[in-house]
Order: sequence, then structure tokens, then C-alpha cells
Amino acid sequence: MKVLHVISGGEKGGSRKHVITLLEQFSPKEVALAVFQEGQLSKEARESGIRTECFPQRSRYDLSVLRKLARFIQSEGFDLLHTHGPRANLFGLYVKKKTGIRWVTTVHSDPSLDFVQSGFKGKLFTALSLYAVKKMDGYFAVSERFKQNLMKLGIDGRKIQTVYNGIRFTKEPAVPAARKELGLTDQDFVMAMVARLHPIKGHMIVFDALKAFDKEERPHLLLAGGGPIEQTLIEEVNKRGLESHVHFLGFRSDVDRLYAASDLGLLASYSESFPLALLEAANQHVPIVTTDVGGVGELIDHGRTGWIVPPGDAKAYAEALRQALGRQRAGELQAMGDRLYAHASERFSLEQLAHDTRTMYMRLVEK
Repeated sequence: MKVLHVISGGEKGGSRKHVITLLEQFSPKEVALAVFQEGQLSKEARESGIRTECFPQRSRYDLSVLRKLARFIQSEGFDLLHTHGPRANLFGLYVKKKTGIRWVTTVHSDPSLDFVQSGFKGKLFTALSLYAVKKMDGYFAVSERFKQNLMKLGIDGRKIQTVYNGIRFTKEPAVPAARKELGLTDQDFVMAMVARLHPIKGHMIVFDALKAFDKEERPHLLLAGGGPIEQTLIEEVNKRGLESHVHFLGFRSDVDRLYAASDLGLLASYSESFPLALLEAANQHVPIVTTDVGGVGELIDHGRTGWIVPPGDAKAYAEALRQALGRQRAGELQAMGDRLYAHASERFSLEQLAHDTRTMYMRLVEK
């Protein structure tokens, strides 16, 4: 069995980590990775020993790479195409038609929301993306809720395999990033939010929640990640007078150390499948405040290992943060993080992810 994974290559967040950690579980003879641009993903993949081929585009609309990709698949004798993300999914339409290869995808986000705030082009690409998603031979849903979402799009449930995201859990937490270097003190209440700077991630909900606190008790927020609305978010922070408490760190390769230096992990997305960032927080024994998206309910036990609030509800988010502060003052927050680690490390391992993925592959190849 030979599987070619295809992804755009510009990813820096959870999908990048997911692809690399998944491919690391397979033999180099079984899997290869194709990207359309060099970047952090291709660099890390090669460092991990994953065969990585780049098919560079002159622009996002350069479709000449499709013929090259199809020829590569045929010459190498791949049995399966596994795409990640809307661009790879769209390109998969041509590759499937040209080669007849079996085609499977992992949907890392809601395809109906991938192009929000992109005007007419966004509406066009959303329609094309939804069309592509419905043409595949198999699907990985990273939570039961997301499987139901795919079925609502009209996809046959028998084609969908629920496969939870997984990471390699460590026995000991990472060495915390030095708070002093981040402009923080040991007395500060620190929250880490690892997320692409994109409207779907809900950063402004967190900003509004922070605004509800008096300056003296306001938590500090570490933002790790880059994205298209960075300048907009900086302006919104300044508009709310939060610049002394919101710290833009850009892309970080040491998110484990950021979480280890934090008291709380945050997610505020309007839509997710199963956020890898939350597992990374769990690995550092850090409790979580998250919006009720994707499969977070299968990870977080509300009030015991974290808090789950409705998407878009800044008031509810602020109340959850207040409760977390209260637990910290009572000396109870660390125990919540320990319970989260125990649950997550038992259920969301890389070994389980690889086993369930291989099972789906074999089923498709044997058809």
C-alpha cells in the first residue's frame, strides 16, 4: 500500500502538526507528502524523514501543477490519495478524474466556513469546496459531531470513519518558557491561545471577555500563531485598551513550553473538528476554556477539567475565565489540569490514530 498525502504547504497550525505526526507513524515506503509551496511544514516533514515533494505554483491559480501531480501519482504507483484542506481537495477533483485513484480526505475545518469574509471569491470557492468534498471515496471525521456534520452535507455515513486526533503524550511537562522573556511575572495569571489569526478562531470574543475585567485582575493572553487578520486584531486590542495584557508572539515552534508557562489554555473558535491545540495543552497538564465546537465535549468534562461555553458568547467566556481565576486562587486549578492529562493521554494517542487510519486505508484499497 502506498499513500500520497497532499496539502498546500503553507500551514503553520494544527493541520501541519496533524499531517506530520500521522505520517511519522507509517513506514517511509508506505507514505509520501506533496506540497505546493515550501515552508515550515515541508521543512519539518523532511527533518522527520518523510519523503516530501514540492510542486511549486506561480500563484494559487496556477493549475499547471495538476498534470505534474497526476503523472507523479501514476509513475510512483500510489494506491490512495489523501488530501488535507480546501486547495488540496479542489485539486483532488482533477487528479481523481485523471488517474482513477482512490481518494480520501481529513476535513480539518467546516468546508462551508473556510472562506468567510472573502467576498464573491469566497462564495465561489466555498461552492467549489463543498462540491469537491462530496466526490471523495472516504472521509476521516475527527469527532462524532463532525461525522454528523458531514452526513448533513449528504455524505453517506458508511464512508466516514471517526478518527480522533492524537499526539505523543509525554510523561513529564515541558520546561516552561521564561515568563520574564515574555514580559510577564510569576504572579500574573497567564492564558495561552494557539490559533491561526483568522476570523473563524474567535479572537475578538476573548478580547471582549478580557475587557470585562478590571485592569488589576485582568489575565494576560499569549497569542501564538500568524494569519491574515493580524493587523486587524492588533487594532482591536488597542481599541479596547488591552495592549498591556495581550501579547502577539507570532508563529512558535515551542507551544509546549508556552502552555507549560501558562495557567490556562484557550480556544474560542466558531467551528473546529477536533482541535490539536487542546491536546497539546492537556499534555502540559493545563486546563482549558473552549467554545462548544467539534469534538471538544469528548475531551473536556465541564467544570472538572475545563469549561465549555457557547461560540460567540463573550459574556459566558468571561464568566468561565472568572471561575478559572477563582479555582487558581483556591489552589484547585492544577488538579483540573492533571485530570485532563489523565483522560486525554488514555484516549487520544498517536497509536490509536495510526491504527484507525490504517484500517480505513486497507478497506479502501481492498474495494
